Amino acid sequence: MGVVFEAVIKVDEELNWYIELTDTVDDRMHKCLDMAEFSAQVEIYGGDYGGHIDEVNWSKDDNVPPQAMDEIRMIMAKEQEELEKLKAEAEASK
Repeated sequence: MGVVFEAVIKVDEELNWYIELTDTVDDRMHKCLDMAEFSAQVEIYGGDYGGHIDEVNWSKDDNVPPQAMDEIRMIMAKEQEELEKLKAEAEASK
């Protein structure tokens, strides 16, 4: 059985974004207030499956404003850039 997480971008009453992370295997859900918390929670949930996650399905509520999506995209791009840099450094040190 594949491990699938769902990540739904939502906004609260003050239009602050958060990500609702759900483990679809056992229906655990965690409200992540930023990307650092989201990443940590994915690791926690993923640890229960030996770190093997088949996919993360992303979606957003209809009321999420474009500026929130832009902010999230920028954070994710920066994190991806940092991961690629670390990977390149690790390869170079071999």
